[in-house]
Amino acid sequence: MTIKADPTEFAGKRVLISGGTKGLGRATVDRFLAGGARVITSARGDLDPIDCVEFVQTDLTTAEGAASLTKAAVERLGGVDILAHVLGGSTTPGGGFVALTDDHWLSELNLNLLATVRLDRLLIPQMIERGSGAVVHVTSIQSVLPLPDATTAYASAKAALRTYSKSISKELGPKGVRVNVVSPGWIMTEGTNVFLKRIQAANGGSIEDARQLVLAGLGGISIGRGAEPFEVADVIAYLASDRAASIHGAEFVIDGGTVPTV
Repeated sequence: MTIKADPTEFAGKRVLISGGTKGLGRATVDRFLAGGARVITSARGDLDPIDCVEFVQTDLTTAEGAASLTKAAVERLGGVDILAHVLGGSTTPGGGFVALTDDHWLSELNLNLLATVRLDRLLIPQMIERGSGAVVHVTSIQSVLPLPDATTAYASAKAALRTYSKSISKELGPKGVRVNVVSPGWIMTEGTNVFLKRIQAANGGSIEDARQLVLAGLGGISIGRGAEPFEVADVIAYLASDRAASIHGAEFVIDGGTVPTV
């Protein structure tokens, strides 16, 4: 889909997007590029070149990976004005909490919490020094609506990220750095199919059976569909923009009405 955006919206802005090579991450890269930003991103695997994007092949689930990306951002861009932490996901099996080993838990925490914490710790200080910056953390409605068969560790890590985000917003607001959270529900990405295949492997049946199991666990989606990646990316861009200058410490839920409570 063609992204409609003001090509000068982020002119002169330096943006770091974690996990920006596919799914929501790639949509977020495209959205900031459409707004005229300079963008740097990373992934564990290689990447086909994207015009106007700086790329670092590194593993952000490690301290070394975070340091590598930070070093590249400083050397190539001179620092960052906007941090969009999109990296996340789950590789744990279905089967409930007893199926989760210590290694599963540590993997989910490193990917969905500590990767963000480490990059913040390395890059936000230069925002504080300048007295300006915008940070957007992508969590998940799983933080308040976990699926016990398959997402206990992932949901717990995202809930920790949500609490961490609120805490640092209180610390950083007076220093000129805004922090907000985007909590998507079901997003229509390639990662969705990987997730459904894990559910299928644990429970048998077809992919459609797995899809229905997840939807039943979520209680359905009021608008009848998951979000497209570009729809969530547009909210991330909005929160990072000057249009949202007074929005701070907030959580924007994009779930099509999935969460049934206020």
